[in-house]
Amino acid sequence: MQPLQHLTILDLSRVLACPFASMILAELGATVIKVEQPGIGDETRGFEPRLAQDSAYYFACNRSKASITVDLRQPEGQNIIRELAQKVDVMVENFPTGTLGRYGLDFSMLSALNPQLVYVSCTGFGHSGPYAHKKGYDTVFQAMGGLMSLTGEKGGGPVKPGLPLADLSSGLWVAIGILAMLCGREKTGRGAHLDFSMLDGQVSLLTLAAARYFALGEVPTRLGTEHPGRVPSATFCCKDGKFAHLTASDQHWQALCKVLGLNFDLDLSSNDMRVKHREIVMQKLTERISKIERAQLLQMLDAVEVPIGPVNDVAEILSDPQVRARGLVGSFDYPGVGEFKALALPYKFLGWDNPAIGAPPLLGGDTERILAEKLGYSQEKIQTLKAAKAI
Repeated sequence: MQPLQHLTILDLSRVLACPFASMILAELGATVIKVEQPGIGDETRGFEPRLAQDSAYYFACNRSKASITVDLRQPEGQNIIRELAQKVDVMVENFPTGTLGRYGLDFSMLSALNPQLVYVSCTGFGHSGPYAHKKGYDTVFQAMGGLMSLTGEKGGGPVKPGLPLADLSSGLWVAIGILAMLCGREKTGRGAHLDFSMLDGQVSLLTLAAARYFALGEVPTRLGTEHPGRVPSATFCCKDGKFAHLTASDQHWQALCKVLGLNFDLDLSSNDMRVKHREIVMQKLTERISKIERAQLLQMLDAVEVPIGPVNDVAEILSDPQVRARGLVGSFDYPGVGEFKALALPYKFLGWDNPAIGAPPLLGGDTERILAEKLGYSQEKIQTLKAAKAI
C-alpha cells in the first residue's frame, strides 16, 4: 500500500515545475490525470533530447500519470474539467494569472462545485503585486530571486546552476503545499487555494544568505565553491586534474592537518580564526592537495573521518556503488522506445510500499477510459466530443 493511493489529482500544468510536483505525488500512490492540448500535448513532448517521436525531457517529470486531451478553449472542454473537478481531491494549474478565470475554471468557480477541492495555482510572480502579469522562466527567477548573484567564481560574473533549480525547487514547494492543505482538509473538511509564486519560492531559499544580510548587513559575494562562513569548505584540484570537495569543522581540523602534513604559525583550531585567515588556509591546502592523486586523497581523509567527496560528473554518480545500492537508477518501458532509464524517488519507507517507477503516458492515451470511468460518458458522447475536437 502506498501513502497517497487514496488521492486523485487533476493536473492542468505544463513544462517542469508542477509536472515534477505531480509526478512525485503520483509515484507516492496518487492517481494523476494529466490534461493536455489535443494533438500537441504538453510542449515538453517536443523538447530535446528526442527519442524518435518522444522526449526524454517529458519523460523526466511525467511518469506514472494518465493523459487525457481536452481543449480548454471550447465550452465542451471546459465542462469536462468542471465535472472532473467534482470527482478529484486536488487540481494543479500553472496558467498565466487570470487565464482560467476567463474559462470559468478558477478556484471560486470550482470550489463552489466541490468545496473540498484543494486547488493550486503556480505562476511566476503570484496573483498579486506589481509583477503579477510579468512573464518569466526558470533562469529569470534564479536571477531575480538572488540565487544567480551568489553563484560563480570570485571576481567573476553571475553563473546559473547546472540544473533548473527554480523549476525543480518550485515543484518541491508545490508538493509540500498540496500535502499541507490535504492535512488541513482532514481537520476542517474544506478545500483551499494555494497562490504559489516561483519568485517567492526562490526568495524563501535564500535562508543563510538572507540571515547574513539581516545580521551583518552583508550582501554575500560570489566565492566559487568556498563557503562564506566556514573554512575550509571548498573544491580542490588534485594531481591528476580531478576535483574533490572537502568541508571540515573544528573537530576535523587537527586530523586534516596531520594527515596532510600541514603546519601553520597561527592557532587555527577555531573556525572564526580560519575564516579570518582564509587566504593562508586556502593557499596551503591548495598547494598540498595539488600534489596528491584524488583517489589517494579520498582514502587518506576518509580514514580519519574528514568529510570529503569526489566532484562526480553525471555518468560517475549514476554508476556509483552507493547510488546503485540505494536503487536510485531504474527503468520503465515505453512504446517505440523500449526500456528507458529513470531516477527513482529518494524515499525508503518502513510501513508503506516504496515508490515505483512508472511509465509516462501516451498523449491522450487515457482519455476515453477516464471520461467513461470518472464521468460515465457513453461511447457515443465521447465520439461526439472527438468529432468536435473538444478532446
